[in-house]
Amino acid sequence: MAVRLGVVGAGAGAASATYVIDNALPGAEITVFEKSRGVCGRAAARRRDGIVYDYGANYLKDTGGRVSTLIAGEFDDGLVEVQGPIWTFDSDGNISERSDGGRRWTYEDGITRLAKHLFGATGAKVERETRIADVYHDGGWRLTDDDGVAHGPFDALLLNPPAPQTADLLRETGVEAADRLGNAAGGVSYQTGWTAVLGYGFEFDAPYYGLANADGEHQVGWIGREERKPGHVPGEESVLVVQASSDWSTERYDAAPDRNVAILARRTAEIVGDRRLANPDWTDHQGWRYALPDDGVSGSARRDAAQAGVYVAGDWVAGEARLHAAVRSGLKTGETMADSLGEG
Repeated sequence: MAVRLGVVGAGAGAASATYVIDNALPGAEITVFEKSRGVCGRAAARRRDGIVYDYGANYLKDTGGRVSTLIAGEFDDGLVEVQGPIWTFDSDGNISERSDGGRRWTYEDGITRLAKHLFGATGAKVERETRIADVYHDGGWRLTDDDGVAHGPFDALLLNPPAPQTADLLRETGVEAADRLGNAAGGVSYQTGWTAVLGYGFEFDAPYYGLANADGEHQVGWIGREERKPGHVPGEESVLVVQASSDWSTERYDAAPDRNVAILARRTAEIVGDRRLANPDWTDHQGWRYALPDDGVSGSARRDAAQAGVYVAGDWVAGEARLHAAVRSGLKTGETMADSLGEG
């Protein structure tokens, strides 16, 4: 009988793990359940009037090793290199040049192409707009969605949501090791994020791709220029992705979005030194309750749960809030699952 695998969440970690498992176990029946309409989690992109912008994870960093080899080799269709360096600014808004090595990648049609490539190279079935509400074991691992529909049984599960959401799923599963993993995941702390996207009918001149707050004392944490990504912003226009600091995001998470956008646009204009940026022609926004994990989850809790058939992957598993870390976590978890399921 074919191995049956249930995957909760279609982020980069889940996509990477699914790719590895499908290649190692071609007969495996893999079903992915994703609550939204898209894939790749917080590595998210939107489109507007021919413009593409990455409003979550801004890029995939080339850190070498297996992740870079895989992306630049097998999944390079549409891959583009972000143009320009990242400079810094301090709490007073003073910009400083810095030398930062390494390439940064995205795709012409947005960073979500990463997961689309990975899932597309498998035979996995991706069930979009299906939110899993409960996980339990009864003659196999079973899932129940928000509509009360049961899925399974599965021989093993892979969970990819942020740690707090994974913790909510792994409660009273009927398997002690899985419940312990849920408790450990519940202890992972997160930074909240709030993003404003600012569009302009002109392109301002600057020598950098992005600006990062170096001292953590400014309301703005990051400013990225989407026009420095080939294929994202046609013509002489500018699109800025402005991510607020964690403290500001937490304080104003439920505030009126228009007010938040206006504040961040003014702060951006002050930092960059261009008054025109205070009045964008169009805007977008997104809040991330669980944006960046501060740490990882206990290795012993993960190992014990894995023996019971429950696995996790993602940046919070890697303990590093970066897209390449999520991919690396997925590749490693996928190998572990393939070895275990292949033997059993």
